[in-house]
Amino acid sequence: MADYYERLGLARGASEGDIKKAYRKKAMEHHPDTNQGSAEAEEKFKEITEAYEVLRDPERRAIYDQYGEQGLKSRGGPGGFGGFDFADAIEIFMRDFGGGGAGFEDLFGQRRRRGGGSAVHKGQNVRVRLSLSLLDVARGVQKTIRVSLLEECDLCSGSGSASGEGAVPCSTCGGTGQERHAQQSVFGQFVSVAPCRTCGGEGQVISDPCPQCHGDGRTRQERDIEVEVPPGVTSENFLTLRGRGNVGPRGGPRGDIMVLLDVEEDPRFIRDGADVVFELPVTFAQAALGDEIEVPTVEGVVQLTVPPGVQGGELLRLRGQGLPGLNGRGRGDQLVRIVVWTPEQLDPEQEKLFRTLRELEDPAPERIDRGGRRGFWSRVKEAFTS
Repeated sequence: MADYYERLGLARGASEGDIKKAYRKKAMEHHPDTNQGSAEAEEKFKEITEAYEVLRDPERRAIYDQYGEQGLKSRGGPGGFGGFDFADAIEIFMRDFGGGGAGFEDLFGQRRRRGGGSAVHKGQNVRVRLSLSLLDVARGVQKTIRVSLLEECDLCSGSGSASGEGAVPCSTCGGTGQERHAQQSVFGQFVSVAPCRTCGGEGQVISDPCPQCHGDGRTRQERDIEVEVPPGVTSENFLTLRGRGNVGPRGGPRGDIMVLLDVEEDPRFIRDGADVVFELPVTFAQAALGDEIEVPTVEGVVQLTVPPGVQGGELLRLRGQGLPGLNGRGRGDQLVRIVVWTPEQLDPEQEKLFRTLRELEDPAPERIDRGGRRGFWSRVKEAFTS
């Protein structure tokens, strides 16, 4: 079984920064273009990228730490990466280290077919944003999103050619996809290599373009995509639907769909990780005498016991009524902050009762004895740092 930590030379407790640094170093060391196109280096590059793609993601890393590579495979996630190839590895490297969104050919050159000279272009990744409610986060959800994708042209079957014969070698570059230009200088002959002007570096051209796709081999179509969102996600998480994005030109492999998650704010709650905070207004009488009050939670309504003598600003804890952690790692709590409501206007009868109460009540102490119940700020600190 593969050891992803060993591939990157890391200990199991490595931080996110350590993982990224180790991957970048090894990726630059093992890239085939820095190793004379070595097939062994290419395989090594794919292996370390596979390890990085798992360990950089907290959800995948947690599954791997608990169940190993087989656990990732059984959940349909990367770990073996069905269909994962060198183009995928380059795409991942450029995503995190390429800068400016440049294609991988800008840094390392085009990837070519094993048996010939034409370049294989993977389809571009597609980014979509998916809005989620706190209830979706609490339970997990399956959603259908409509995506505009480049699909294989049905008229030419993706060949780009009206006759179906496909591309022919470029006469300008002889199928290499490159043009060499030699210039004489005082220092000797200077030779530069650039993508072919005729074929754009592909090594092939379409002599009879398809009238529907104009030689690209693709047309744009609307597709419904099912997305499975696990419980406990945040707006910092995203889902990668590998091999579900745009098809590449003229038979190139598909790119990915990156689903960016956007958890909408719920006006009732403040979220802090797996915990949520709810503010509960109570009257003087409820605070002094205590009460049983129905309180909304993310998934419904529960009964809360407000103890007699509760003070404004205190936090009461509803255990297990928060949000689940990713990968089923427990569940947070709901913290109920008590706010003692002071009426702004009193009718004559209410005013009379309050004046009577003022004559009977004890003066407020210099410091409030909470009877072992901790104050608001200390409990907030405890709740959010535990």
